[in-house]
Amino acid sequence: MGTYQAGTVLDALGDPTRRAILDTLRRHGPSSVTGLAGRVPVSRPAISQHLKVLGGAGLVEYEPRGTRNIYRVDRTGLASLRGWLDSFWDEALDAFADHVRQTEGKGR
Repeated sequence: MGTYQAGTVLDALGDPTRRAILDTLRRHGPSSVTGLAGRVPVSRPAISQHLKVLGGAGLVEYEPRGTRNIYRVDRTGLASLRGWLDSFWDEALDAFADHVRQTEGKGR
């Protein structure tokens, strides 16, 4: 399990075909490139290239089975993205807490 940057994950998810591939794996479970090509309207070579990007962002992983690879969702990249997004929420909550403390101090 690697460490992934939120920017890498966002870049990978910026492409609608990659989002469709990830969503297909999420909804239908593990799949080969051929299986994905049957569900996502792009060629097998294009699917392979998109899977390479998704894998580099920690969004998919694969298991070799004979002459093919079976891909599945890897939540590692999503965890780094969630951590980045949560940091905005944490900052907002901290700012609100500071505001409440300041407002309560003025009322006394």
